[in-house]
Amino acid sequence: MGTTRTTEILVGAFMAAGFVALFFLAMQVSNLSAAGNGEGYALIARFDNIGSLKVRAPVSMAGVRLGRVESIAFDEVAYQAVVTLRIDAAYDQLPTDTFANIYTAGLLGEQYVALDPGGSPDFLGDGDQIEHTQSALVLERMIGQFLFNQAQGGSE
Repeated sequence: MGTTRTTEILVGAFMAAGFVALFFLAMQVSNLSAAGNGEGYALIARFDNIGSLKVRAPVSMAGVRLGRVESIAFDEVAYQAVVTLRIDAAYDQLPTDTFANIYTAGLLGEQYVALDPGGSPDFLGDGDQIEHTQSALVLERMIGQFLFNQAQGGSE
């Protein structure tokens, strides 16, 4: 009788540990554990198409995460997506002619903002706008263009 109770307690503890591990795994995958603490400075970038970019997506330069996407809005006058980037305070020397691109991690992975530095001696500050941006490449549009070009080439 005592060994049955001990076994049940051990199985219960094992199950609880498994649920805790699954919870932390889910937090890591959804980027919720790395939600910014609000420190750093904000940069604004305008894109014609952001694809499936999400809030809390990484912002990186040379493969190093510099910050996160803080918010995404729509400009009803210019018909563009306005993306606010929260950059960590440690990275406060980004040139004013920095270029922002939206890339996909892997073939079908999540999208992120990659920054390419310019050569300006002046640096971006809180609330500044990144003037040079490149929108996301939409896979469906590229496949459509490829198929259209193949159909055009076949009819000649």
